Amino acid sequence: MVPAASPTLLWFRQDLRLQDNPALQAAQERGGPIVPVYILDEAGEGNWPLGGAARWWLHHSLVALEISLRERGSRLILARGGAATVLSRLIAETRAGAVYWNRRYEPACIARDRKVETGLAAAGVATKSFNSALLFEPHTIANKQGDPFQVFTPFWRHCLERPVSAPAKLGSKPLPALKHWPISRKVDELGLLPRGNWGAGLGAAWRPGEAGAWAQLKKFVARSMDTYDDERNRPDVDGTSRLSPHLHFGELGPRQVWAAVRARGKDSGVFPSSNGARVFLSEIGWREFAHHLLYHFPRTPERPLRSGFAHFPWATDRGGKKLRAWQRGLTGYPIVDAGMRQLWATGWMHNRVRMIVASFLVKHLRLSWTQGAAWFWDTLVDADLAGNTLGWQWSAGCGADAAPYFRIFAPVLQGAKFDPGGAYVRRWVPELAHLPVEYVHHPWTAPAEILAAAFVRLGETYPPPMVDHASARKAALAALQAMRKSPR
Repeated sequence: MVPAASPTLLWFRQDLRLQDNPALQAAQERGGPIVPVYILDEAGEGNWPLGGAARWWLHHSLVALEISLRERGSRLILARGGAATVLSRLIAETRAGAVYWNRRYEPACIARDRKVETGLAAAGVATKSFNSALLFEPHTIANKQGDPFQVFTPFWRHCLERPVSAPAKLGSKPLPALKHWPISRKVDELGLLPRGNWGAGLGAAWRPGEAGAWAQLKKFVARSMDTYDDERNRPDVDGTSRLSPHLHFGELGPRQVWAAVRARGKDSGVFPSSNGARVFLSEIGWREFAHHLLYHFPRTPERPLRSGFAHFPWATDRGGKKLRAWQRGLTGYPIVDAGMRQLWATGWMHNRVRMIVASFLVKHLRLSWTQGAAWFWDTLVDADLAGNTLGWQWSAGCGADAAPYFRIFAPVLQGAKFDPGGAYVRRWVPELAHLPVEYVHHPWTAPAEILAAAFVRLGETYPPPMVDHASARKAALAALQAMRKSPR
């Protein structure tokens, strides 16, 4: 008679789903009871503990996961503290013989996981980790010289030469459970929800959890994927996938997205034939590229990849007045203010507008990209260290495959091009809702009678531009030249 397998601790992290979960699948194959556990280990996140919006999302995603596990005859053990300490305690309580988890790629998490793995191995506990978060793990991709890629196009071309494995499906059987479960915290005891009513706007905009992720994926594939190439830059239309927070928290995996897009187009080739599908999957490629860079250049969340930018002459901001105006959406440039207010209200911002507001901060105000990255980290529900770092270094011109610093977005032109009817601005900057379209992106140029008719009083109901575009552009280019001439 074969002895029953000991319990397996299934350590959930940023893989808060049951379908296409390799660690869960392996735990089932091992046999024996499965003990799902989530540990809020903020010290293990290094310098980047969860921001406020991400904490809100995590709370609701854990609630959803717990419900899904109970439907399978299991439950979710919640704990708070150092991962190594909590896992050791649970091993002693459950007599678990193995701990399985899915890998993360942030520098602090890699170091934490290695320490956990070493400690458990010394205690005689088996450990296994798996890939659930990426199509292609960073350590498996290199250029012809064996070095990491620093330009997206050759990186993605290289990736597309490799097969993408099909997502695994969880069977319908209940998960093998313990007879006596260890003590668990309640999700409310983790203290993840923000104080006050900030979360109300997030709740109106999102449905965290695996079911919400699948609903959003199906909606996008059916309604928006074929027009994605044309509409993805338009914040005034619902043309993007809005899958980023679901992917970040692992409620949905990239293999599942890949399979759904391919199935919708009924493609049998290496890459989808639909142009919208190709462009969308290249955005999944940018997510892969971001993790590739973070893995190989782990200091980039705090330091520019292009070392010369460490000496860039950023402007002074006594008292943080400029930064606060940008954060609050009070710059006087409607497309910038609309984006910042959308971010605060919903925990998300359209990607085109992210580029516009980032360019404004680092080039019009000449404030460091690290200040913008910190604000996004705290306010985005999809705050991802790899993606956040790549995006801000791209905007500042100091990262891999970055836009040149001398490429300075003109907010008025960007607004007119990508929000031509002004619907996006009117939604998020209601003070300007009654302005005619020809003035909605630059209200300071409207005649007095037009402003009066639209109930706009510059300097009272809406601020004038905090900087002049032409002057700010000139100052930014001068700063770039000064950096280049610096002996450092």
